[in-house]
Amino acid sequence: MDHPERLVVIVLFDGVDLLDVTGPPEVFALLERDLGEAAGYRVVLAAPDAAPVTTFAGVRVLPDTTLDALAGERIDTLLVPGRVEAAPGGRVRAVTDPDVVAHVKTLARTATRVASVCVGAHILAEAGLLDGRRATTHWSTAGQLAADHPAVAVDADPIFIRDGHVWTGAGITACLDLTLALVAEDHGEAAALRVARQLVMYLKRPSGQSQFSVPLEPVSTTRRVEELRHHIAGHLTDPLGIGDLARLAHLSERQLTRVFKSELGRTPAAYVEAARVEAARHRLEGGDDTLDRIATACGFNTVDTLIRAFRRRLGTAPTEYRNRFRTAPRA
Repeated sequence: MDHPERLVVIVLFDGVDLLDVTGPPEVFALLERDLGEAAGYRVVLAAPDAAPVTTFAGVRVLPDTTLDALAGERIDTLLVPGRVEAAPGGRVRAVTDPDVVAHVKTLARTATRVASVCVGAHILAEAGLLDGRRATTHWSTAGQLAADHPAVAVDADPIFIRDGHVWTGAGITACLDLTLALVAEDHGEAAALRVARQLVMYLKRPSGQSQFSVPLEPVSTTRRVEELRHHIAGHLTDPLGIGDLARLAHLSERQLTRVFKSELGRTPAAYVEAARVEAARHRLEGGDDTLDRIATACGFNTVDTLIRAFRRRLGTAPTEYRNRFRTAPRA
């Protein structure tokens, strides 16, 4: 079967994350191996100039062409990775190059779809491509994206989001999930599933799958919030309503909510639910406890409450999660 040629342009620049660049082409190449014929993708690496690009990993990549040379080309998919630099407190900050942003803005005009990988969302936002859209990025820079671009509806939870013809992906390995979603759109779910099996990864993590893990949540700069986080982790079966937490922190409910949103980007209730889901995840991965026991031990009280929370947070059911991610041998 002949497939129409789809020009895929991956933007290169110094300091870019290597897997963001090499992950998507690997997915497309594995699809061709599976089909036994050309899948229709022509992947081109484009940089501001023809010089080799040094990635964050120190590996040098040679561009196929320049960004200027592609102006006016009919692009099927424009893939934009990102770059970060160290910030105070052991954190990272996404950085963008105005020249790269300008080129992306130009190329996006002739692109059928535009997708960012990891912190590449910051480049799309600088180019004005995310205004009025839902978008995600790596959890470590989601707060920066929201603060720098208030016109963007930032959701730090999903591994990728599609809003119209614009796609945004989360963590580095989520570039594979996003690319599999593009393959599914072009060639169907069955083809994407076969490629995922070759990658030995779970297909297809739904776009709503959470990238959030409570231990990975950035440390709060407010002592009271940090103390509450430790209390929540150690007392999941206790009443942890907004009133209970406010009394523990010696704050009003309104003050507590404001501090949690400012420091952690979510309400106290959302954080408590996330902490309980995180604890349930570990029990599902490493043991054979019944859902009833897990629900009780993690503070959900009922299995129905556990299931609803799992679907909200991870886009799947507890039993499905256990089947896919269990690490302990069955008893």
